[in-house]
Amino acid sequence: MEQGTEEWLLARCGSLGASQINEALATTKGGWGASRESLKNRIIAERLTGVPVETFTNAAMQWGKDNEDAARKAYEAHTGSFVDEMGIAYHPVLKYTHASPDGLVGDDGLIEIKCPNTTTHIETLRSQKAPSKYMKQMLWQMRCIDRQWCDFVSFDPRLPEHLRLFVVRVERDDEAIAEIEKQVAEFLGEVERDIEELNRRFSNDAE
Repeated sequence: MEQGTEEWLLARCGSLGASQINEALATTKGGWGASRESLKNRIIAERLTGVPVETFTNAAMQWGKDNEDAARKAYEAHTGSFVDEMGIAYHPVLKYTHASPDGLVGDDGLIEIKCPNTTTHIETLRSQKAPSKYMKQMLWQMRCIDRQWCDFVSFDPRLPEHLRLFVVRVERDDEAIAEIEKQVAEFLGEVERDIEELNRRFSNDAE
């Protein structure tokens, strides 16, 4: 299925996506971050209603969407590798979690495309690394789709041509994936318990 369609939105309704892993597992000095509870409420709402929750899109996010296809073509021209687009892949073991990568490369690879603001792109060019905040997302994609590497792609068409595209490969790390799986299973377990508690509490109140 094509990403962004109604079919795709329904297929991921109530499911934790790879791009949400950081929200689910974010921590502070005092414990879990506030984003965890917010995300949990969103997933619970989708599970109970069967309706995808609308998400806010700002100008920067829209810019990224509008330029994703150009970034994909720039990657293909740079690497000589063709990118196949896909819709969704569910985790092979854990229920209610999935990945929707920006593309498949050959039999072993993926790509993760970001079209950030120019300042962020320059920061990535200077560091020559994939930003750490996207590592869990890429590892989860590799696990869900059984791939061995993911090319992180940063693209900004506003810059001179030789500075527009940055590509760096992130290799699969099964030890890190196992730790993420453990934490995601805990998060999904909390979602299930919270749904059960809501149903129990308010069913009793109605009697």
